[in-house]
Amino acid sequence: MKLGAFSISLAVKDLKLSKHFYEGLGFKVFAGSEAHKYLIMKNDSTLIGLFEGMFDKNILTFNPDWDHEANQLDDFQDVRELQNQIKNKGLKIESEVSTGETGPGSFLVVDPDGNPILIDQHV
Repeated sequence: MKLGAFSISLAVKDLKLSKHFYEGLGFKVFAGSEAHKYLIMKNDSTLIGLFEGMFDKNILTFNPDWDHEANQLDDFQDVRELQNQIKNKGLKIESEVSTGETGPGSFLVVDPDGNPILIDQHV
């Protein structure tokens, strides 16, 4: 199973304040927009997402179609295939991607401690 690029998506209360804090830790804005209330920040190969008002909890995020530079991969496991593999291992899918489609999609699983894990494909 190849889950792809990993990042943590942080539910923040004040995007500007969080941006300033993470800049102090050496992160730089990599993508996103303050106007759209989210920023993707990078420190070396570590990615974090700051999301103001978009969700209640921090989310572990995997992007099967990206490398750690957010470059599109030519060869990757489709999100639907990953969903089927996870289901076949007996894990509960909280929010499913439609199995009949191709292209972008995502699904969500929650670990035993309540941590949401998003598998999010962009193409």
